[in-house]
Amino acid sequence: MSDIATAPAGSTVSDPGPAPAAGPAPVRRSIRRWLWLFIVCLVLSGATAFPLQTETALLARLVDATGLDSVLPAVDRWVHHVRTGVADGYGTYPFLAYGTDWLAFAHLVIAAAFWGPLRDPVRNIWVVRWAMVACGGVVPLALICGPLRGIPLFWQFIDMSFGLVGVVPLLIVHRKIRRLEWEQALAAHHDFARVVPCP
Repeated sequence: MSDIATAPAGSTVSDPGPAPAAGPAPVRRSIRRWLWLFIVCLVLSGATAFPLQTETALLARLVDATGLDSVLPAVDRWVHHVRTGVADGYGTYPFLAYGTDWLAFAHLVIAAAFWGPLRDPVRNIWVVRWAMVACGGVVPLALICGPLRGIPLFWQFIDMSFGLVGVVPLLIVHRKIRRLEWEQALAAHHDFARVVPCP
């Protein structure tokens, strides 16, 4: 049995006409590109949390080599302070690195959650909304926990920028998913409304 409705001869039911030419495919490709950008950034931020001691040492040497220490002395002091703290802490108590290992793992797990939106963005739009809430939560976390942990204000702003920058591709993806949802609904209505007159 055909799934196309058949109208009796002489029926006045109007043909809905051809479906939109563009279709949902370009929107879906754009959604995937933005999602992959967000996933890659999550994976990189997670992977770079594993060799934290090496990275802080490299950052301190980079600050010295570029002359940034004379331009931004507060940044120079903080970077060297962090390098010393990480080196002393990890050297004396290596189990402290286990905490940042879990931090890195959490980023990778969050990135894996976006497999759902990659496969079916409309059905899994809740993942994007959840990630947007998480990005928004970065701001109060930095403002509350930063002073408690002795984090300088300028570094708190750097931390907050990750949430503010990260929410941008998510907002774009969310808007495109809503558009895709609308186009799929129009296509489904078009297919449902198509009629073939009886001979």
